[in-house]
Amino acid sequence: MMDAGIEKIGTDPDTGYTSFRLGSFTFRRDEYFAHITWPRGSHIIEIDRFLRAMVRDIGWGFFYGWIFFDDIFGTTNHYGTVDIFAGSYDRGCKEAGIDLLETFPAETVAHAFETISRDWISEGYDPLNAPLETGSPMGPKGKERTDPLLRAFIAADRMLGLEGDKSVRSDATGHPINRAFADMNFDAPEIVCEPGFEGQLHAINLFEHIARSDVTWNPSISAVTRANICCVTSEEHMLPVIHGNDRNEWFIQLSDEIHWNIADKNTGAPRGRVVMKAGDVCAMPADIRHQGFSPKRSMLMVLENGTPGLETRYASGDLKPYPVDFG
Repeated sequence: MMDAGIEKIGTDPDTGYTSFRLGSFTFRRDEYFAHITWPRGSHIIEIDRFLRAMVRDIGWGFFYGWIFFDDIFGTTNHYGTVDIFAGSYDRGCKEAGIDLLETFPAETVAHAFETISRDWISEGYDPLNAPLETGSPMGPKGKERTDPLLRAFIAADRMLGLEGDKSVRSDATGHPINRAFADMNFDAPEIVCEPGFEGQLHAINLFEHIARSDVTWNPSISAVTRANICCVTSEEHMLPVIHGNDRNEWFIQLSDEIHWNIADKNTGAPRGRVVMKAGDVCAMPADIRHQGFSPKRSMLMVLENGTPGLETRYASGDLKPYPVDFG
């Protein structure tokens, strides 16, 4: 495992951006692209895609399993350590012998990625927003952002909307209904309590809560009961990463539609394509990678089993990669 942290290796006088080294990987950007090099190879990624992936990778805590920035470069979460790889899950790179995988403490990678993102993101560009809602990361370095790079998670003190809950979204708290959901109906549920139980029973219109989210492809709300995790999100444009599962992941499409490209996790070979419309349910198995495309901003519910050690049972074959056997 690599213990050394991020190292600055120079600043481009023309663009103003700093180049960095982490382990055997170097990271450099120009006005349009991120350039990644390692002893046996090099790779180039469009800068918008690179930054959208990197900031989410940090914010998700490297998530479950694999985060592919594209088909070549990405990370794998081992829940304490993180692999950074280039070409390790691409057949061409493997056959040519130019792939590289190095393992670091998770906090080292998180610090490195935040350092790179801070230097490479200028004021006016927010990689957590939909492309129509933010500026462009292209061009020379501008004024550095001073606001938080990531959205902090706000814990609910009580059920959403009950008196005393500080996490509620509303016009008053600066979370207006997103332009893409302006035509939806947000009628509130009517609650009638038995005498003596006033204020103890509550319900919300979940669609209204999701519609006020100012981020895409990032949890708008998470409900956790022991190892059971439920996240709802708003999705627009394309998932900025390709997610490789280390466990099953259930999707429930709440509104509009998302198109999913499915590929083999280890090789990237196409496995299928799924179009989910409102009301559809599907499971992403533990042996695939997937990327979603949402033509119109939509709402998605994701259900996951966060049981520690579950990833090793799938990797060993103790559990089948899919949740239901129709054979």
